[in-house]
Amino acid sequence: MAAMEKKEEIHVLMVAFSSQGHINPMLRLAKRLHSKGLHVTLATTEIARHRMLTSSSATTTAVAANSIDGISLAFFSDGLSLDYDRKTNLDHYMDSLGRAGPANLSSIILHHHSHGGRKFSCIVTNPFIPWAADVAAEHGIPCALLWIQPCSLYSIYYRFYNHLNQFPSSANPNMSVELPGLPLLNTEDLPSFVLPSNPFGSFPKLFCGLFQNMQKMKWVLANSFHELESQAIDSMFDIHPVLPIGPLVPPSILGEDQAVDAGVEMWKSEDNCIEWLDQQQPNSVIYVSFGSVVILSPLQMESIATGLKNCNRPFLWVVKKSDYTAKEGEGQLPLGFLEETKGRGLVVQWSPQIKVLMNPAVGCFLTHCGWNSMLETIAAGVPVIAYPQWTDQPTNAKLMAEVLRVGVRLRPNQDGVVTNEEVERRIEDVMCGPEAEEFREKAAELKVAARVAVADGGSSDRNIQLFVDEIIGDSST
Repeated sequence: MAAMEKKEEIHVLMVAFSSQGHINPMLRLAKRLHSKGLHVTLATTEIARHRMLTSSSATTTAVAANSIDGISLAFFSDGLSLDYDRKTNLDHYMDSLGRAGPANLSSIILHHHSHGGRKFSCIVTNPFIPWAADVAAEHGIPCALLWIQPCSLYSIYYRFYNHLNQFPSSANPNMSVELPGLPLLNTEDLPSFVLPSNPFGSFPKLFCGLFQNMQKMKWVLANSFHELESQAIDSMFDIHPVLPIGPLVPPSILGEDQAVDAGVEMWKSEDNCIEWLDQQQPNSVIYVSFGSVVILSPLQMESIATGLKNCNRPFLWVVKKSDYTAKEGEGQLPLGFLEETKGRGLVVQWSPQIKVLMNPAVGCFLTHCGWNSMLETIAAGVPVIAYPQWTDQPTNAKLMAEVLRVGVRLRPNQDGVVTNEEVERRIEDVMCGPEAEEFREKAAELKVAARVAVADGGSSDRNIQLFVDEIIGDSST
């Protein structure tokens, strides 16, 4: 009885970057902590609240009430106006968030305590908000990091920023990298932030500060599961251990009750595509989506469009409405494509991806390999065609195609271009090639493994319980 009363006094504060791909894993971890008797508040920026309220999604009412399925919500300023173009001025945005965020997050903590709220027993942050660990220390609160990329990336970044292994440099830009628990990584397999050609200044600086100060994090949790990346996870045990507690995906795709999902949508999906999928043959449709951030060049759009047209198979393609930050021709369908493929394909601006991946008509997923999408396709048991663009995606593609063996990877030619012939060839490889059956079998095996990991007593469930028990233990001292 005393242990139960103690658990009911535990309140965790989670801090998320203002992106759907960052907020949703946090919310799903929050839901699992809540299911184990803990109180949870999720804090994110005002711009995230604004996007959720204007998305016309089912969560709009909940966000307006500052609560989603028992998870309290709190919002703070990133120091910029709501109409500021954060995407185009990314480095300035990250600098502003780092300057304004700590004081504003501290105000949330002080306000919570001054109004009689339970003292926060732990703060959980993510890689893009490492300064939350300093705020936690100021208030005497232990801090955990939720790593939202593969554990393999955690290992790569930790070793890179702490100079534990050799990586490509300006003097040797094309070297291969050998790391414990990982396959041999060539330059095209490495995350863009560790390459000398990386054009982004804020992220390497942010990650460098994070990984050189990991002692600030009492726990590192990861959106993965042990059976998926056992060697990479085990390789970090004696350096800085990581606890996989995923996959943090919608419960419906894991065979659980859809009503308990705490995810949010920042874009309105076109659900008519599900009706269209229901009319297609099993395993016949190529699903194409590049997430919410990536905008493809005109040449990339042309190669995908021509490859889809020539393969003569049904397809569902998510083509976001090009926003004002896109250059002319970026992210736009080639002229005449819709007319030439009428009756065979469907193009939408945004899809209900979980429902799409769970639909039996979907035979493969042509994707940029964002980790949330990869975990969703793993949980759904759908093979992939990997077309990585930047950050962690090249390494994710390596894992999916060469380690997990659940699909193939598009390869550029000598001019650095992925041709329409390559797109068409790889579609055929996954759909009906000599290895197609193996891809489907491997995907089906991982689907089962993901469900086992999050079920009661599974590897991820045990790790979450371990985390909860240690928070309770800290609060007792």
